[in-house]
Amino acid sequence: MAIVSEASLSNCYDIKSADLSLVALVLKTTDIASISKALVEQMAESPGFFDQDPVIIDVSSLTVEQDTPSIDLVALLPLLREHGLVPLAIKGAQDQLLAQAKGVGLVDASDARIRRSVPLADVVQSTPSVEPVLVPVEAPVALGPMVIDKPLRSGQQVYAKGRDLIVLAMVNAGAEVIADGHIHIYATLRGKAIAGARGNTQARIFAQAMEPELISIAGIYRTSENALPKDVLGKAAQVCLQSGLEGDKLLVSPLKT
Repeated sequence: MAIVSEASLSNCYDIKSADLSLVALVLKTTDIASISKALVEQMAESPGFFDQDPVIIDVSSLTVEQDTPSIDLVALLPLLREHGLVPLAIKGAQDQLLAQAKGVGLVDASDARIRRSVPLADVVQSTPSVEPVLVPVEAPVALGPMVIDKPLRSGQQVYAKGRDLIVLAMVNAGAEVIADGHIHIYATLRGKAIAGARGNTQARIFAQAMEPELISIAGIYRTSENALPKDVLGKAAQVCLQSGLEGDKLLVSPLKT
């Protein structure tokens, strides 16, 4: 038997605005097999990178002809869930594809703003057209920092999800440190350092001795093939993201002592 409260219905709940950290899957192919292969490779390189993260499927870059769905969403959605992504919405879908998306539980996110950086040839490598590009939506870092007090050897990886990362020992070549916030390395950085992994453009990388294989902030990265200037190579330095008319680029500068 249902119990009916005599209280005013307005006391049953409140409607308030809320913020949700999202990532966007910007598709560049309709080939589900290619997307699956790319996700498998990414998860092999960064296991546990996605942990039931809500995602917007952005099909704006796909060509839709004669009102025909250009991608099999019925096959795509379970694939994303298998890799730790939770599909919530679709962006850029028109007519029949949008109807199909709503039929599988996705909402229309055509108004969603997704950050896209303009790549620079000297700091950004091109992405193969058959691979999906994950563009994080910027989210604040709320948790306390993760602290690592042992050297990281080649093949080891540390990911500070939703927080800053502090490393008190050397990051050797072949090792990788990732954080959604800042990365502080109170030793030599010889491996890879990826800060602002989910789009935090304000994140920075600090190291007592900057000798990285790769540095990255919010998806903009630079490899050792593009050698650092002599005034920062092997010295105490910081890395930040600098925006300009030509797009975003990494700025590496000495730390003043």
